[in-house]
Amino acid sequence: MAAKPKLYYFDGRGRMESVRWLLAAAGVEYEEQLFETAEEFENLIKGGKLMYQRVPMVEIDGMKMVETRAILRYIAAKYNLYGKDLKEQVLIDMYVEGMRDLYDIIMFLPLSFPEEKENLRYILEKATDRFLPVYEKVLKDHGKNYLVGNQLSWADIHLFELILMIEECKSDVLLTFPKLQEFKVRVSKLPRIQKFLQPGSQRKPPMDAAGLEVAKNIFKFSKAIPKDTYKLVNVWDKPVFIDKVNV
Repeated sequence: MAAKPKLYYFDGRGRMESVRWLLAAAGVEYEEQLFETAEEFENLIKGGKLMYQRVPMVEIDGMKMVETRAILRYIAAKYNLYGKDLKEQVLIDMYVEGMRDLYDIIMFLPLSFPEEKENLRYILEKATDRFLPVYEKVLKDHGKNYLVGNQLSWADIHLFELILMIEECKSDVLLTFPKLQEFKVRVSKLPRIQKFLQPGSQRKPPMDAAGLEVAKNIFKFSKAIPKDTYKLVNVWDKPVFIDKVNV
């Protein structure tokens, strides 16, 4: 029997949460090594296992995989969640890459300074004006239960995850999107998704203040560190610098 995939990350959502969702949708059990201290993370780097010295990392099929998109594409292809041909795959890529733009804005919200309250408003404006209308139209024009073809794909899983994240910001955000409302209900009833939504699953909760402090201590990031030691990420149309977390 093949070994279970092993996920290396801190005890939070971040980039790894999409990997968790995709494995759950594929019905794949996995193990996690969750860092609690900077020392645990540094030991992984010193052991030479971590390409680019960044996480997430997933051990699967004898490989130590890094770079979130590479990990997700591999899992999607391995478990028949990546379309039936190149045309379907490029549609899935287009939809997912678009979703990542909004996903990133929401994911980095906990890094806001307390005075940056406008960021939540910005997220909701982008969600309702730019992103959700795209997927509402795709579902309407496609006339099928899912975004691509007529079977569940990586794009559907990512959209469902994203919808739940937006609803954590504003519970009635789908009020004017009937197709997305139907989509959410449909996907939530899939047995594997239903299981992942249950309390006690490996799904992670939203980042709280305590979790943010743990992540900061592990990855040693703050807005005060010189920018040339960081990877630049454009968030909220302004720069935020993140160290050692794959973007």
